[in-house]
Parts: sequence; structure tokens; C-alpha cells
Amino acid sequence: MSKNINVGVIGGGLMGREVASAFGRWFVINDSKVNPSLYAVADLNSEALEWFDSVPTCKLLTENYQDLLNCPEIDVVYVAVPHNMHEQIYIDVLNAGKDLLAEKPFGIDLDSAKRIHEAVEGSGQFVRCSSEFPFFPGAQRVYEVARSGEVGRILEVRSGFHHGSDLDPDKAANWKRQSKTCGEIGVMGDLGMHVCHVPFRLGFEPRSVYAQLQKGYPERPGGSCDTWDNALLHSWIDVDGAEPIPMRLEMKRMAPGETDTWYIEVLGTDGGARFSTKEPRTLWNFSRGKEQEWRRIDLGFDTPFKTITGGIFEPGFPDILMQMWASFFAERDDDLNGCFGCVTPDEALLSHRLFAAAIQSQELNQVIEVNSL
Repeated sequence: MSKNINVGVIGGGLMGREVASAFGRWFVINDSKVNPSLYAVADLNSEALEWFDSVPTCKLLTENYQDLLNCPEIDVVYVAVPHNMHEQIYIDVLNAGKDLLAEKPFGIDLDSAKRIHEAVEGSGQFVRCSSEFPFFPGAQRVYEVARSGEVGRILEVRSGFHHGSDLDPDKAANWKRQSKTCGEIGVMGDLGMHVCHVPFRLGFEPRSVYAQLQKGYPERPGGSCDTWDNALLHSWIDVDGAEPIPMRLEMKRMAPGETDTWYIEVLGTDGGARFSTKEPRTLWNFSRGKEQEWRRIDLGFDTPFKTITGGIFEPGFPDILMQMWASFFAERDDDLNGCFGCVTPDEALLSHRLFAAAIQSQELNQVIEVNSL
């Protein structure tokens, strides 16, 4: 019999609604050991709360998130608010004795991330950070290939996330384009955890970084924009005691020709693998022989947490969001059984060290040691 889990959401915007929708179709997952329900939503905007009136399991709608935290029926809290609000709310969730799935980037800057990490360590609560795109089947296969050793000596790693959303100069300024709410890290805080998740899980921790950061339009309708829009991070990583290996991480909100493309590629002396959400069913696999050959594999949609559709239908964001939540609940119950897990607090903190080093690299135009921060 499935265990009921009541979830409270702080932040009733897009991601809060996506989570409500995911729980509403949870029966898609076969033999789930948990039955999550959206129990409460908190948001400062009363109009945002009105959307959740149609969610039958929702018992509490409030403009004060402390009401949600004081609710004894709630087991897990998901927080999706602007980055400048992360630290206070995350720590309040932990002090309330609730488990937490936190939206990236775990605070507005490195100092904030360190304080959150310290609070997590002392809380005894189960905490993870969100990152959905690595739960595509193709991304999982790249991870497995890289771990298997079949690529030989790893030569190069590339991971990235490209949006074209900020190419339009008439797009209004919002909190993600202003450092006071998004943080100076800008696009790195917005997209970076998605890009770092698989490499970090493989143990590819950057030892140093040289960054090339770009800003788009300093003025947009509604206000000024002072965060970084594009980030190219050139780093060195250590793998299996070999010579340092280059890893290139790309995060872009101004990527011509792109709408929403996430990708990962690992190349070695004997083989390689790459996946892109441009082809969500496809894995590209490289093998070295007499001829250099890339092979296209039609994966279907064989997910770690099996669904009623099996591997037939093409995956989309709602599907991988459910896979991320299934992973969160499984690991929370110590039942992950080797499946890919959500971002850990240690990985979230490492990403902030990398992003802080990237900003310093941009300012000084030089390579920065990541562990020096």
C-alpha cells in the first residue's frame, strides 16, 4: 500500500503549478510506494493562489508561508521563489522540522549557500535541490556510459543549457534579470544547476575556471537589467588520477536559434555519448574502430521509475519533473536502489563556489581556483 505524503508549496507561480499538476497525475507511475498530495500553497499574491482553488487535495491557501510551516499535516515543502528569498525561507522550513525540495540555486550567492548548507547539516531533515533535465532517459544513458568505463580515458566533457528567451529587447524586465533578486550570478543561478548536475554526480569537480560572461540589454521595458545573460565556463577537472581534463559548461539566455535546449556530452579515447533535448528519444553513441563512427540509438522512454506508457511515448518536461519527484521520495525513504538522485546540498554548494569563481575570473580576466573560495 502506498504511503501518503502531504506536500506544501511556497511560491504559486509556474513551478508551483507544475508540481500540482504532477501530483494530480501521479498514478502514471507504476507501483509507486508513495502517494503525494498537494496539501497547501503559500504565495504573497492572492491572485496566484486562486489557481489552486481547482486542486481538490489542497486544504490551505495562504499569503503567509508561516501558516503553511505551522501545519502539522505537511511532511515535505517545495520552495520556488526569487533567489533573494531562498535563504530565509529554506532555513525556516528546516526549523519547522519539514523535509525540503529547494529550487536552485540554493541562495542568492556563495555566502548565502554556505549558511543554508550549515543549516541543513544541523537540521537532520532530508534536503535536496531541484534539477529536472538530467532525468531524461538519454541523459541517464550518458551518465551510465561515462560511469561504465567503456569510453576509455575521458578526454573532454561538455554540458549546457541554451535559451533564446532574452533575445527579444522588448521582453519586460523581471526578477531574474536584476541582481538584487536573482543575484550577480544571473544565468548561472537560473540554469547552472541543470548543467552541473550530471558532471558533478560523475565526480567531475572543477579545480579551476576561466569564465566568459555576457550581458544582454541593460534596459528593458519596466526597468534595468544588470545580471549576466550568457556564461561560458572553461574548467579543468581531475578524473581517475589522469592528466587534467577540460570541461566546458554553457548557460545562455541569449542563444540564437534555441528555445530550450539542454545537452550533455562525454568523449573518451575509445568511445563517447551525447544527448540533447532537441532529440528527446535519441542517444548518440561513439565507438572507435577502423572508422570513426557515431551511432544513433532510438531510446524510447524507458525511465527509472516505470510508467503506464512504458517506453512508447516521447517524454516532455512534465514527465521528467515527475521522475525527479519520484527520485526525491525514494531517496527520502532510503529506497533509491541505485537510481539517479536529486542534487545534494554538497553539490548545490559546489555550484555556488564555481559560479563565484566565474565572476572573479570575469573581473580579473584570469583563471581562478574554485576551492580557494
